[in-house]
Amino acid sequence: MAGHSKFKNIQYRKGAQDAKRAKVFTKLIRELTVAAKNGGDPDSNPRLRAAIAASKSANMGKDTMERAIARGSGSDDTEQFEEIRYEGYGPKGVAVIVEALTDNRNRTASDVRAAFTKFGGNLGETGSVSFMFDRVGQVIYPAQVADADAMFEVALEAGAQDVESTNDGHEVICDPNDFNDVRDRLEEKFGTAESAELSWKPQNNVNLDAESAKTLLSLVDALEDNDDVQKVSSNVEIDEEVMEQLSR
Repeated sequence: MAGHSKFKNIQYRKGAQDAKRAKVFTKLIRELTVAAKNGGDPDSNPRLRAAIAASKSANMGKDTMERAIARGSGSDDTEQFEEIRYEGYGPKGVAVIVEALTDNRNRTASDVRAAFTKFGGNLGETGSVSFMFDRVGQVIYPAQVADADAMFEVALEAGAQDVESTNDGHEVICDPNDFNDVRDRLEEKFGTAESAELSWKPQNNVNLDAESAKTLLSLVDALEDNDDVQKVSSNVEIDEEVMEQLSR
């Protein structure tokens, strides 16, 4: 979710994911395993470091994380996951990007296509919507960790491209190549981020009414309910009034 209500949207989605903790753990374990194939030392493996941080944020146990990392960094190749990106349109022409880790490309493609169809969308070819997004590093902090000036100063020195601070929080945007350095510098100063990841940032947003927003969120829920799907991004902007209606 994006736009002036991005933080409330993030909180809404986080609440939905907290209700699916088992599936969240499944996705995180898969990411830990795949990331660890490039090395089991997080100090020299930025992707693994990010996966560990996300797992800690979800309160995953240390033993569970260590088993996933050991499986990925060992010689056991029984699980071979492929990274695939799907792109399509949701209700009212909302652009949707789905990132997956799968051991069965045909199964995942079929499931993703079925979800789009069920909720009035269309699955397109790779590249059909990603041109409407910028690939960026995104780090988000709660508002109370620092004032806007302090966050801007540290982020700028770390190499960030943009900082947006509101009463709800701080969003720091950087080039993907600078992401690890920017995140590490920010976390040295302000502690662990609420969210730190490579994201698809929409160049323009689509506003939805309550009915269309509900359909879109149902599509996102259906996609995120799939164990193969790691992340869903869109160019939707749901304003605060509509979010309040959806939360009732």
